[in-house]
Amino acid sequence: MKLFYGHIEDNKVTINDEEQQHIVKVLRMKNGEEIHVTDGKGNIASGKLVLEGKKALLDVSEIKTGMPDFNPKLHIAIAPTKNIDRIEFFVEKAVEMGVSEITILITEKTERKNINIDKIRKQSIAASKQSLRFHFPIINDSVKFSDFIKNITSENTFVAHCHENLERIELDKLPKLDQYTFLIGPEGDFSEKEIRHLADNKVKATSLGNQRLRTETAGIFVASWNYLNLQ
Repeated sequence: MKLFYGHIEDNKVTINDEEQQHIVKVLRMKNGEEIHVTDGKGNIASGKLVLEGKKALLDVSEIKTGMPDFNPKLHIAIAPTKNIDRIEFFVEKAVEMGVSEITILITEKTERKNINIDKIRKQSIAASKQSLRFHFPIINDSVKFSDFIKNITSENTFVAHCHENLERIELDKLPKLDQYTFLIGPEGDFSEKEIRHLADNKVKATSLGNQRLRTETAGIFVASWNYLNLQ
């Protein structure tokens, strides 16, 4: 399936400008080729490619709406790594495995404060298309830890940390829910103050096993755990 990103409203389909350039200049596709366009909101249009100069249009033959989404939904709030390539790798793999929302979390020990969220959103769209997702994940603006926890729901929020002296639940012992939010800390982990603050807000801690995982690995681990539990 040749899947592209665009806007779908009623029976009108508009292919995203960057996608049009990719079709014309990079892929050098031909008139009449079958393509599919999704708006990332659960809708997909199919039809034949029509090239008009530098424009790529869709001659629509079918539009499907309300395509099924992943369940349970997973929101990962993760601290950015010092090496930005690592967090971008996490985003790509987590999106492929069905994560529904990602928040970049600025914590006490976060070394990298400036994140190009627009670039991450573009990578998320690319990964969604590659894995044939019709519901694109939400990529939130980066947020401070203290602000993020003001809006959490404690019943479905969990924090993964490496503080062995604090109580943690094994991942496979977590309750079956329709939605999960996981907090993943930076290199050096969350501070004990932050973990205590989460505990005061009734957020339960969980263990990801005996090994010490890198930040991006922990995020991918949680995404893969949820992927195995998809319904």
